[in-house]
Amino acid sequence: MTLSQQDTEAFEEVLQYLKQTRAFDFTGYKRTSLRRRIGRRMDLVNIKSYSEYQDYLEVHPDEFAALFDTILINVTQFFRDTEAWDYVRRETIPDILSTKSDGEPIRIWSAGCATGAEAYTLAIVFAEAIGSEQFRERVKIYATDVDEDALSYARQATFTPKEIEEIPKDLSEKYFEPVNGRYGFRTDLRRSVIFGGHNLTEDAPISRLDLLVCRNTLMYFNAETQAEILSRFHFALNQGLGYLFLGRAEMLVMHSPLFSPVDLQYRIFKRSPAPGLRERLYMMNQGSVFEDRALGKMSQLRQIAFDNLPIAMAAIDLKGVLSFVNAEARKLFKLTTADVGRPFHELELSYRPVELRSRIEQVQTEKHPIRLSTTEWHVSKDDVRYLEIEVIPAMDEEKNLLGTSVVFFDVTVAKQLRLDLQRSHEELETAYEELQSTNEELETTNEELQSTIEELETTNEELQSTNEELETMNEELQSTNEELRTSNTQLEERTGELNGVNALLESIVGSFVDGVAVLDRKLGVQIWNASSEELWGLRSDEVTGRHFLNLDIGLPIDKLTIPIRKVQEKESKVEVVNLEAVNRRGKTIQIEATIAPLKNGDGQNEGVILLMKQKDGS
Repeated sequence: MTLSQQDTEAFEEVLQYLKQTRAFDFTGYKRTSLRRRIGRRMDLVNIKSYSEYQDYLEVHPDEFAALFDTILINVTQFFRDTEAWDYVRRETIPDILSTKSDGEPIRIWSAGCATGAEAYTLAIVFAEAIGSEQFRERVKIYATDVDEDALSYARQATFTPKEIEEIPKDLSEKYFEPVNGRYGFRTDLRRSVIFGGHNLTEDAPISRLDLLVCRNTLMYFNAETQAEILSRFHFALNQGLGYLFLGRAEMLVMHSPLFSPVDLQYRIFKRSPAPGLRERLYMMNQGSVFEDRALGKMSQLRQIAFDNLPIAMAAIDLKGVLSFVNAEARKLFKLTTADVGRPFHELELSYRPVELRSRIEQVQTEKHPIRLSTTEWHVSKDDVRYLEIEVIPAMDEEKNLLGTSVVFFDVTVAKQLRLDLQRSHEELETAYEELQSTNEELETTNEELQSTIEELETTNEELQSTNEELETMNEELQSTNEELRTSNTQLEERTGELNGVNALLESIVGSFVDGVAVLDRKLGVQIWNASSEELWGLRSDEVTGRHFLNLDIGLPIDKLTIPIRKVQEKESKVEVVNLEAVNRRGKTIQIEATIAPLKNGDGQNEGVILLMKQKDGS
């Protein structure tokens, strides 16, 4: 459907409104897909125009959730495209393992993981390849998405029978356990799968990866955004070793110099080595994936003409990147075509033969050229060049600044002729001047000797003064050291007392039959007794310091949030909550949770004490 100019502007205003109010930037998504999905929500709420729909969003905040669910398509399944996964198990994983030494970590990223099926599929195939024990010790799978609801579902690690029916039976029985009518992924392997929110277009990529899986996610972005994401993926993968696994609907990467295809049928690619000239230009432009076609013969002719100019020239774009450098400049400053695309400040040319960075900034600010007078450049011990340098703003026909050109005029020959003439004249005058200067030098030497004696006397007085100051400072340091020793002794005594109190407290808490958790003001776990470990299967060292509300245990922690807040805010002295929970053995139990304040010597709340008592018969 073709939109009018007015509708197009109203549609873009909706996207900007979503970006400003909800920090969701959809401007990099394909417009046809966005219009189709936003239009679906407009039909459901019976709205005809984009401007009216923006008004509707302002009045009905609940509509945002429904709109995001419609736009962010969470289509995923275990072993999606089985033949592609068979190839990964048969070829890609063994190749990754062959480059690793024993015990070396393996890092994997599932980008756009939706509800987690793809991340757990990766866990299964790697556990099958190296064994469960090695998997727990070596493998980290980072699974990310922008949809927090999908991530919450994925973190639960439980799926319906229909969701796991694509998994081969022998693998589903090995890696999933029945849990209340659903199937939960193995707990011991689950800890190696880390879920988190991540925006591919804005957030920094996860680095040092051996395998990056992003299947049927890029296809929702426009070409420019796809190219930007691919450059991030290139950075994320290990150089020469990292693999990229895309979905069968994604084709753009085949035109990218950043990756070389391993198997096009299954969309398996490998990270290309450090990019050269064309590839750096590609990344600089962030998305010019069809650059070679766009340049054409005319651009090629301009490049050749520029390269053959008899004077040295270089061009720097507004991002401070060396965009072009012709043959004369490459020869003069020992540059190569591989330097094109590098940040200019990393090159020796930026500060030698003369400091150019500040001049370039001045030209870009004032939009006026600067000409530097003759600069002497010592290329080597026996090679001196003289250059006149002009820094010129590069602007288009509409006077928009595109970058900066730097032109180097080699005036060594002319300068040498002038120097020779000057030297001849100076030699004639030197003989006469030397006769006069000899007498002056003798007088000067005498004055310098007298001055030196006076300076030595002054220096001696200054040294004596400095010595006195040093002695004073030494006494002050000794005094400070004694004070520190006294403070240290007091701290050791207090530490001993605190250790005794802590030991007594841990002994008391450890003797409780029921589970006890002591939380600080921020609900960080401070004490986790043995009964709590027995109930929930997490050791004390695994939970100490972690936020209690973020613990992944069988206790429905969300139902404790309000009672804990009441106790913290002194709205209630003690809160008792009865809960249905699942212990570490997967058994459903009844828990009586008692929440009491943890007070300091002044009667102020320092946190809460949570007593988790298992009721008899549960």
